[in-house]
Amino acid sequence: MTQRAELATVMDRLAVDGLITDYAVAVDDGDWQAYRELFTPDGRADYRSAGGIEGEARTVAAWLAESLGAFPERQHLIVNRRVRFGILERDTGDTARVQADYVTPLGSAAPGGASGPAELFCGGRYSFGLLRTVDGWRLREVIAREKWRRSPGRERAAGTS
Repeated sequence: MTQRAELATVMDRLAVDGLITDYAVAVDDGDWQAYRELFTPDGRADYRSAGGIEGEARTVAAWLAESLGAFPERQHLIVNRRVRFGILERDTGDTARVQADYVTPLGSAAPGGASGPAELFCGGRYSFGLLRTVDGWRLREVIAREKWRRSPGRERAAGTS
Protein backbone atom coordinates (compact mmCIF):
# COMPACT_ATOMS: atom_id res chain seq x y z
CA MET A 1 0.00 0.00 0.00
CA THR A 2 1.32 3.45 -0.82
CA GLN A 3 1.50 6.24 1.71
CA ARG A 4 -1.34 8.03 -0.12
CA ALA A 5 -3.58 4.94 0.15
CA GLU A 6 -2.65 4.47 3.80
CA LEU A 7 -3.51 8.12 4.54
CA ALA A 8 -6.88 7.71 2.78
CA THR A 9 -7.61 4.62 4.89
CA VAL A 10 -6.73 6.47 8.09
CA MET A 11 -8.96 9.39 7.05
CA ASP A 12 -11.83 6.98 6.29
CA ARG A 13 -11.39 5.27 9.66
CA LEU A 14 -11.55 8.63 11.43
CA ALA A 15 -14.66 9.63 9.45
CA VAL A 16 -16.37 6.30 10.21
CA ASP A 17 -15.48 6.61 13.89
CA GLY A 18 -16.92 10.13 13.89
CA LEU A 19 -20.16 8.88 12.33
CA ILE A 20 -20.58 6.21 15.01
CA THR A 21 -19.91 8.81 17.71
CA ASP A 22 -22.45 11.16 16.08
CA TYR A 23 -24.98 8.31 16.18
CA ALA A 24 -24.48 7.82 19.93
CA VAL A 25 -24.67 11.54 20.65
CA ALA A 26 -27.84 11.99 18.57
CA VAL A 27 -29.60 9.18 20.45
CA ASP A 28 -28.35 10.33 23.85
CA ASP A 29 -29.33 13.96 23.20
CA GLY A 30 -32.66 13.02 21.61
CA ASP A 31 -31.69 14.92 18.47
CA TRP A 32 -33.86 12.95 16.07
CA GLN A 33 -33.28 15.28 13.13
CA ALA A 34 -29.53 14.69 13.46
CA TYR A 35 -30.23 10.95 13.83
CA ARG A 36 -32.18 10.87 10.54
CA GLU A 37 -29.45 12.84 8.75
CA LEU A 38 -26.86 10.18 9.62
CA PHE A 39 -28.63 7.67 7.36
CA THR A 40 -28.75 7.21 3.60
CA PRO A 41 -32.21 7.89 2.12
CA ASP A 42 -32.95 4.14 2.21
CA GLY A 43 -31.28 3.60 5.60
CA ARG A 44 -32.87 1.25 8.11
CA ALA A 45 -32.48 0.41 11.79
CA ASP A 46 -33.38 -2.74 13.69
CA TYR A 47 -33.88 -2.64 17.47
CA ARG A 48 -36.09 -5.74 17.72
CA SER A 49 -33.66 -7.63 19.97
CA ALA A 50 -34.12 -4.85 22.54
CA GLY A 51 -37.92 -4.97 22.31
CA GLY A 52 -38.09 -2.31 19.61
CA ILE A 53 -38.94 -2.10 15.95
CA GLU A 54 -37.23 -2.46 12.59
CA GLY A 55 -37.78 -0.07 9.74
CA GLU A 56 -36.86 3.01 7.78
CA ALA A 57 -34.77 5.54 9.75
CA ARG A 58 -37.56 8.17 9.93
CA THR A 59 -40.03 5.69 11.37
CA VAL A 60 -37.49 4.33 13.83
CA ALA A 61 -36.49 7.86 14.91
CA ALA A 62 -40.13 8.60 15.81
CA TRP A 63 -40.34 5.33 17.76
CA LEU A 64 -37.07 6.11 19.60
CA ALA A 65 -38.30 9.60 20.50
CA GLU A 66 -41.42 8.13 22.06
CA SER A 67 -39.88 5.10 23.78
CA LEU A 68 -36.81 6.89 25.12
CA GLY A 69 -38.89 9.84 26.34
CA ALA A 70 -39.29 7.99 29.64
CA PHE A 71 -35.50 8.08 30.05
CA PRO A 72 -34.26 11.64 29.52
CA GLU A 73 -30.90 10.69 31.01
CA ARG A 74 -29.04 8.30 28.75
CA GLN A 75 -25.48 7.76 27.66
CA HIS A 76 -24.37 5.37 24.94
CA LEU A 77 -20.89 4.02 25.34
CA ILE A 78 -19.90 2.41 22.04
CA VAL A 79 -16.54 0.65 22.21
CA ASN A 80 -14.40 -2.10 20.64
CA ARG A 81 -15.11 -0.84 17.13
CA ARG A 82 -14.03 -3.17 14.35
CA VAL A 83 -14.07 -1.54 10.94
CA ARG A 84 -13.92 -3.43 7.65
CA PHE A 85 -13.97 -1.60 4.32
CA GLY A 86 -15.50 -3.08 1.18
CA ILE A 87 -15.83 -2.38 -2.51
CA LEU A 88 -18.94 -1.17 -4.29
CA GLU A 89 -18.67 0.19 -7.82
CA ARG A 90 -15.96 2.80 -7.60
CA ASP A 91 -13.01 1.99 -5.39
CA THR A 92 -11.92 0.19 -2.27
CA GLY A 93 -13.54 1.75 0.76
CA ASP A 94 -16.97 2.62 -0.68
CA THR A 95 -18.66 0.53 1.99
CA ALA A 96 -17.82 -0.29 5.56
CA ARG A 97 -19.04 -2.68 8.21
CA VAL A 98 -18.56 -1.77 11.85
CA GLN A 99 -19.09 -4.12 14.73
CA ALA A 100 -19.07 -2.42 18.12
CA ASP A 101 -20.13 -3.24 21.66
CA TYR A 102 -22.36 -0.92 23.64
CA VAL A 103 -23.38 -0.26 27.23
CA THR A 104 -26.23 2.13 27.91
CA PRO A 105 -27.42 3.35 31.31
CA LEU A 106 -30.88 4.94 31.19
CA GLY A 107 -32.48 7.08 33.89
CA SER A 108 -35.24 9.52 34.55
CA ALA A 109 -34.86 12.89 36.22
CA ALA A 110 -35.42 13.01 39.98
CA PRO A 111 -37.86 15.51 41.49
CA GLY A 112 -36.70 19.07 40.95
CA GLY A 113 -34.81 18.12 37.81
CA ALA A 114 -31.84 16.58 39.63
CA SER A 115 -30.21 13.48 38.23
CA GLY A 116 -31.73 10.28 39.50
CA PRO A 117 -30.12 6.87 39.68
CA ALA A 118 -29.95 4.80 36.52
CA GLU A 119 -33.09 2.72 36.22
CA LEU A 120 -32.02 0.46 33.40
CA PHE A 121 -28.70 -0.78 32.07
CA CYS A 122 -28.39 -2.67 28.82
CA GLY A 123 -25.56 -3.87 26.66
CA GLY A 124 -24.92 -5.70 23.46
CA ARG A 125 -23.38 -5.37 20.06
CA TYR A 126 -24.15 -3.10 17.13
CA SER A 127 -23.67 -3.99 13.51
CA PHE A 128 -23.43 -0.89 11.33
CA GLY A 129 -23.48 -0.91 7.54
CA LEU A 130 -22.08 2.29 6.00
CA LEU A 131 -21.89 3.77 2.53
CA ARG A 132 -19.66 6.55 1.25
CA THR A 133 -21.88 9.22 -0.34
CA VAL A 134 -21.23 12.64 -1.86
CA ASP A 135 -22.04 14.01 1.62
CA GLY A 136 -19.57 11.68 3.34
CA TRP A 137 -20.12 8.41 5.18
CA ARG A 138 -23.74 7.57 6.02
CA LEU A 139 -25.48 4.68 7.76
CA ARG A 140 -27.33 2.19 5.54
CA GLU A 141 -28.27 -0.03 8.44
CA VAL A 142 -28.00 -0.27 12.17
CA ILE A 143 -28.74 -3.54 13.93
CA ALA A 144 -28.69 -3.63 17.72
CA ARG A 145 -28.28 -7.07 19.28
CA GLU A 146 -29.00 -6.67 22.96
CA LYS A 147 -27.15 -9.28 25.03
CA TRP A 148 -28.18 -8.29 28.54
CA ARG A 149 -30.42 -5.94 30.50
CA ARG A 150 -30.45 -5.02 34.21
CA SER A 151 -33.00 -3.02 36.12
CA PRO A 152 -31.54 -2.53 39.61
CA GLY A 153 -34.76 -1.45 41.35
CA ARG A 154 -36.78 -4.27 39.83
CA GLU A 155 -34.19 -6.90 40.70
CA ARG A 156 -34.30 -5.92 44.37
CA ALA A 157 -38.08 -5.90 44.37
CA ALA A 158 -38.16 -9.30 42.70
CA GLY A 159 -35.77 -10.74 45.28
CA THR A 160 -37.85 -9.49 48.20
CA SER A 161 -41.17 -10.96 47.05
